Amino acid sequence: MSYLDNIRTFVRVYELGSMSAAGRDLRISPAVTSARISQLEDYLGVRLFQRTTRNLSPTEQGKAFYTGAVSVLETVDAAEAKVMHLTEVPRGSLFVAAPLGAGRRLVAPQVPEFLDEFPEISIRLRLTDRSVDLTTEGLDLAFFLGQPEDSNLRIRKVADCQRVLCASPEYIAREGTPNSGADLVSGTHDCLNLRYPGAAEFQWMLQTPDGPKRYAVSGRYECDDGDVLTDWALAGHGIALKPVFEVADHLCEGRLVPVVTQTPPVPIQMACLYTHRRHQDPKTRLFMDFITERMGRAVREAEARVAKEVSRP
Repeated sequence: MSYLDNIRTFVRVYELGSMSAAGRDLRISPAVTSARISQLEDYLGVRLFQRTTRNLSPTEQGKAFYTGAVSVLETVDAAEAKVMHLTEVPRGSLFVAAPLGAGRRLVAPQVPEFLDEFPEISIRLRLTDRSVDLTTEGLDLAFFLGQPEDSNLRIRKVADCQRVLCASPEYIAREGTPNSGADLVSGTHDCLNLRYPGAAEFQWMLQTPDGPKRYAVSGRYECDDGDVLTDWALAGHGIALKPVFEVADHLCEGRLVPVVTQTPPVPIQMACLYTHRRHQDPKTRLFMDFITERMGRAVREAEARVAKEVSRP
């Protein structure tokens, strides 16, 4: 088993490009990470990485070994999955990523019930609004809003989420109510933008009488955390584009008010990304079945509640 541990450590160091990052990912100390790589190099009789005080890069031998090492780990994982399926006792860790808003409101609340039902499984939940890479980050599955960039991954749809453009009553009283996308790009309104390193130029897709249209909105406030944008909207600093389920309570209680109702936002897809190999693992399938059904139901309930409350005179 120690040799397999060394191989797993090598693969994570190779993919993350850092001993310390691999150690954090595997929950081992930097010293243990380094020792495992050294043991593997001693066993193979080659240097797998070139190390300097500021950089770590794979050697030609390391590049060649990586391909075989990944294949070995995939074979072992598949064999373990078959055994767990036969014994009907799924166990092990699941590494899951989700956007901050959806993760906090839809995924995290369901995890305790899932773990109560399957006590041999542990969940490692990572919440981030940036794009994630399942392969390089060692994830079993990742929830997302929008369209995935990698078409080679499998997708399981959760729901089409209604979205709303909203602002606080204080902002509307001060700046006026924008009614259409044209009002948003007039230069008189602050649009609160979700941006992170590597994000494409941000535009808001709205429904118009001529069909969906993109509006290149702008504003003084940007953040890579969607909940911060909600806080800014609540404080009267601008207009936020949010999935309805994220701001349902604020809308129902009047802290945020829908705007741009003549050209509302196009709904956004919520789905789960996974690789074919990950789906072979019983615990991955169990978690997806368990969570996606409950997430979809929660989204629909939030949207129905907002439709009922906000439409009241």
